[in-house]
Amino acid sequence: MRLSELSKRSGVSTATIKYYLREGLLPPGERITATQADYDEEHLRRLRLVRALVQVGRVPVATAREVLAAVEDESSDQLSRLGTAVGALPHGPTTTGDDAATERAGRTAEEVQRRLGWRIVPGNPAHRMLISSLATLIRLGYPCEVDHLLPYGRAAAGIAEHELALIGEFEAPTTQLEAAVALTVLYEPVLLALRRLAQAEEAGRRFGANRGAGADPAADAEGEG
Repeated sequence: MRLSELSKRSGVSTATIKYYLREGLLPPGERITATQADYDEEHLRRLRLVRALVQVGRVPVATAREVLAAVEDESSDQLSRLGTAVGALPHGPTTTGDDAATERAGRTAEEVQRRLGWRIVPGNPAHRMLISSLATLIRLGYPCEVDHLLPYGRAAAGIAEHELALIGEFEAPTTQLEAAVALTVLYEPVLLALRRLAQAEEAGRRFGANRGAGADPAADAEGEG
């Protein structure tokens, strides 16, 4: 397909596609003439992944390039490639200190993972992000003991099991890795939205006994504003 068709099918402008080509995020097409190239379904699939990373996930171009390099690194096994690719994605705040809150957060993070039967990998960016987040909760005086965190961990384990099964529906190893990266980026806002919807439902059950059936606290609050 020509560049114009690739743009139409992907929903990405031709100018943006040319930018991705210059930055090495998209492999070059098969050269037909000095000014034209032909692109195939592999380009379309990769372009959708790049769009998920850069345009939806707001991943910096340099980071996206690192993620894609890990996906394509056939010298490593599947687990290593997946860990490197997902580990390169932005993980939120990972700043830590040497105060009592950080030390306590580190112990709690490790104990939660032990209780869940997970491996503890201190170098994992998600491990550092967990410590940073728990340290903030501790400093502000909010509950974050191991028993408070285990339900979150068990829910996360169920989600991970479902996601890996979903990724397994793709046949090619590289396509599985691309799907893992894309779904990590695209499903995080879905998880956040579902969590808040669930909170609204549970709040309605707990605190809305005297209100009409089907009342929406969020909608009511918006109306009061």
